[in-house]
Amino acid sequence: MNTHSQIIQSLSDLCRKPQGPRDRQLLYGDGFTILERDGDWCFGRATKDGYQGYINTADLAPYTPATHWVSVLSSHAYAAPNLKSADQMPLPFGAQVTVEAEHGDFFQTSAGFIPRQHLRATGNFLDDPLEVAKMFLGSPYLWGGNSAAGIDCSGLVQAACHATGRACPGDSGPQQEFFPASEGDWDSGQLIFWPGHVALTLSATELIHANAHAMAVGIEPIELAIARIDAAGDGPMLQRSNLT
Repeated sequence: MNTHSQIIQSLSDLCRKPQGPRDRQLLYGDGFTILERDGDWCFGRATKDGYQGYINTADLAPYTPATHWVSVLSSHAYAAPNLKSADQMPLPFGAQVTVEAEHGDFFQTSAGFIPRQHLRATGNFLDDPLEVAKMFLGSPYLWGGNSAAGIDCSGLVQAACHATGRACPGDSGPQQEFFPASEGDWDSGQLIFWPGHVALTLSATELIHANAHAMAVGIEPIELAIARIDAAGDGPMLQRSNLT
């Protein structure tokens, strides 16, 4: 069985087993290839990065190619093209939608009416992954999370990459393998890897990461973060790679 489907919930947990722990999250409109069915759950792989796991069948519908994506930290789909109408569902950064019609300042989609200024056409990417990462400052840390409602270290890096047209795996281990190691001085646009953790440098002195120490996305001095993570027993630093 190879059935191409897509997520129709704001967020859907991609689980290790049916009703099991969350490994990642998929966003509204993300493609998902169903490989087998197991009761109320489907096993398959995410189109955007090949990540495999189980999705609740109720979160899936037949695939429709997206025309636009949510390019702000979060948006809402409304019941009518009116900001005072009922909101149907929240839509996270990176969610993909299919525009069916235009109504003034709103685009009509199967999810509802979305403010025009919150969407970009598919393939119209943002320019700077560092600026994308900074959009998530203060967002709570969530293991396996992929949105501003809760995000982890590898989810933050993937969001920054995908929003700027860069391929990126979903977990820090595969990310370390995907981005070749580099040497030299610290600079902006580098990835720093530890066992099970990744951060993105904003400059020669600062990094940004979703981290369990602060339980949020935050900025730290590079050398302080390296020393702190090592002292906590979660080090040592394994690799740096160039992202930009």
